[in-house]
Amino acid sequence: MRAFTVLLLILFTLLQYRLWFGKNSVPDYLALQEDVSRQQFVNEKLKQRNKLLYADTDDLKLGTEAIEERARNELGMIKENETFFRIIPNKNGSAKNRLNKDFLQL
Repeated sequence: MRAFTVLLLILFTLLQYRLWFGKNSVPDYLALQEDVSRQQFVNEKLKQRNKLLYADTDDLKLGTEAIEERARNELGMIKENETFFRIIPNKNGSAKNRLNKDFLQL
């Protein structure tokens, strides 16, 4: 009976070792759980970005306003008979003084 108890104790110790320090142990499980939650957060951010991109492509396919906005912002285009004002900031970073000087020179 004593040998059976020792055998069970050794088996229990081996199983505990495997549970805490072996392959696929509790710390491995916790690390994987953290990785999964981090990846889910990244996936949510990418889903939001994809929604914005889909909305942008739908807008480009269906409407002319988005095309016009891109042409203005990215290519610097303007319409015919349209006046374009460019405000250049001075060295201090404020555009107010520079704008007033430009209008005074006109």
